[in-house]
Amino acid sequence: MYIFRGGDAREVNQSPEQMQAHMQKWGVWMGALGESGNFIAGEPLQAAGHVVSTGGVVTDGPFAEGAEIVGGYLIVEATDAANATELSMGCPIFEYGGTVEVREVQQMNM
Repeated sequence: MYIFRGGDAREVNQSPEQMQAHMQKWGVWMGALGESGNFIAGEPLQAAGHVVSTGGVVTDGPFAEGAEIVGGYLIVEATDAANATELSMGCPIFEYGGTVEVREVQQMNM
């Protein structure tokens, strides 16, 4: 799984044309993952949400620094963690200082 943090191009002063060009890069990168059979699922996340903590306390959020905000996720099929890491290298989030956290989804036996 790729977890995208920071790198929100909307926070950078961009023209609509620059923003469109950046989004096209995402489309090309994700399209290549799909064509290679590596893309499974993924979506961007809305900025607003709620944080639920112990005792059922609900607050508006998330409240994190820009570089820490989770903006979306992808689930990819890879041979191992090294392969998944290599596939992430072309991600457009790096253009704006964002990061891709590469995590293996642990299978649960229920």
